[in-house]
Parts: sequence; C-alpha cells; structure tokens
Amino acid sequence: MKLSLIAQRIEGQIIGNPDVEINGVKEIGQAQEGDLAFLLHPQYLPYLRTTKASALVVGLDFSGDFPVVVKVINPYKALVQVIELFPPPEISFPQGVHPTVILGEGAKVSPQASVGPFCFVGQGSVIGPKSRIYPFVYIGRDCKVGRGTTIFPQVCIGDGCEVGNGVIIHPGAVLGSDGFGFVKEGESYRKIPQIGRVVVEDEVEIGANVTIDRATLGVTRIGKGAKLDNLVHIGHNVQVGKNTVIVAQVGVSGSTIIGKGVRIAGQAGLAGHIRVGDGSTIAAQAGVTKSVPPGSLVSGYPARPHQLAKRIAACQAKLPDLFRKVKRMEETIKRLEGKADE
Repeated sequence: MKLSLIAQRIEGQIIGNPDVEINGVKEIGQAQEGDLAFLLHPQYLPYLRTTKASALVVGLDFSGDFPVVVKVINPYKALVQVIELFPPPEISFPQGVHPTVILGEGAKVSPQASVGPFCFVGQGSVIGPKSRIYPFVYIGRDCKVGRGTTIFPQVCIGDGCEVGNGVIIHPGAVLGSDGFGFVKEGESYRKIPQIGRVVVEDEVEIGANVTIDRATLGVTRIGKGAKLDNLVHIGHNVQVGKNTVIVAQVGVSGSTIIGKGVRIAGQAGLAGHIRVGDGSTIAAQAGVTKSVPPGSLVSGYPARPHQLAKRIAACQAKLPDLFRKVKRMEETIKRLEGKADE
C-alpha cells in the first residue's frame, strides 16, 4: 500500500516521497526495504543511521534526518492503526465442538462458537457465539462465557464464574480459585468457605498466569475494559474499576476497591480493605497500606505522594555522609570535653 494512504489513515504529515510502497511494519532495528518503522523513543535515534526502513513514523517534535517520515501527534496510537492495516494471517479455527470435548448435563455451546480438543465445559454452563475456546481449557459448572471471547489453553474457570463479551484470557490464568480465607482456632487454622464468584465484564484482557480469587460472599469483579498483565493476583472480593490497567506481578489483597482509570505499575502491592480513587497512579514496587485519594500519584513503601517519596529517597541517599559528619562531631565534642576537664 502507498505511504500516502497510510498517512491518511493515521492523520500524518508526510515529509518526502508519498508514493513509497509499504509491505509491512517492523521494529526500527529490524526493518528492511518496503517496511514502515516507528521511532517511539529517543533511545532509538541511533538507528536512523542503520535502519533500512523505507519510511519512519515519528512524533511532531522530530528534527532528525531521514529521507521519508510521517509526522503524527501520537506515534503509539499510529502504531496500533498501522498494525491493523497489516494483520497477520488469521488462524483457521473451525466452528463447533471438537469430539474430545466433555460437556456436562445442560451445557450449551452456540453453533457459532468454537471449542477445541480436550476441553471440559461443566453442567449448565453457556458459551456464547463467536467465542473461541482453545484446547485444554476447563470451565466449571454454571459458568457464562459471552460473545466473541477468546480463551487460550490451560485456562481454568471455576464454578459459577461469568466472563463477558470480547474478553481475552491468556494461557494459564485461573479465575475462581478459593480466596485466601482462614480463621485461627487454637494452634491451627480453619478454612472459611469461599462461596462467591468472579465476574469479568466486557472487553477485559487477562494476561498469562493471572489468578483471580472468587469472593468469600458476593462477587470479585473486573470492570469493563480493564487490562491485567501477566502474573497479577487479585484477592477475594476485590473490585477493579472500568479501564484500569494493572501491570505484571501486582498483588491486590482481599476486599480492596480500585476505581476507574487507575494505573498500577509492576510489582506494586496493595493491602486489603482499602480504596484507590479514580484516575490514580501507583508506581512500580509501591507498597500501598492505606486508601489513595482520586487522581493521586504515589510511590515508595509505605506509599506516599510521589514528590514526598522522592524527597525522602534523596535524604536517605545522604545518610552515609550525614553519619560520618555526626561521628566527627561526636569526636570533636569528646576532645573539647576532655580539655574542659583539664
């Protein structure tokens, strides 16, 4: 496709030849002639001298030297739009239920759905139209899977859980495992029955090996459009708001309520029974021990407003020098005290 058509799609301004033929999109370091590449970060500027790409998509502030560029407001958004113009070959996935699938009594699979080999769909469960269930998926009793949802291999969905429309669940995810609930009796612990369920609303994406615990009572809920990266753990009765993004290795303790449009960076940990306000950002490895007001940016352990956390970190870096100064002051005071005694 001609570069001029691509530029029109991404609302970009071409500097150079608009008739360049583009065959696909590649990373700037691997692009060859006929490829369109993206300059997404200043660290990739050295590739301007070595890349063989026929054209580059860049931000409006680009001032480098390259024969053909397309300037756009948001290169990341443009990347998504261009990838959609050059999709990979679609994998053939026949409709229907494979002969090796085990269907429980009363289970219903839409004729327009696809259920691959060696899956289990429990009693009373429903699979909606145009959903694709890859091999070796377990879906328990009385579950609901909506329209156009994709569930990759080795996913386990426990009894009574509900998955909405257009959801993507990557391999190894577990929805509806028991919440971590115990009460101490003497020297031992007694398990608290976990009889709630998990509800995943429309357009959610759940990464590989994510675990979402069923509620003790009621519902653990993942709101519409939320995105959970790999290895995220969501405890029982947690509520995740609409369009919230949770990055890899985050742990959220039970009964925490996370608002809409929240961003939680990698390896952050959230204590239980707290609230994270709408539009907040929690930095990587933050330890959130109390509620966070809407629109906040917090970091550190325990998590504090980011500017305060940076000042504390700067002071901590000076502690060795401060310690040496205090030692010298102590020695000076001792000498002065000795002379005074004489």
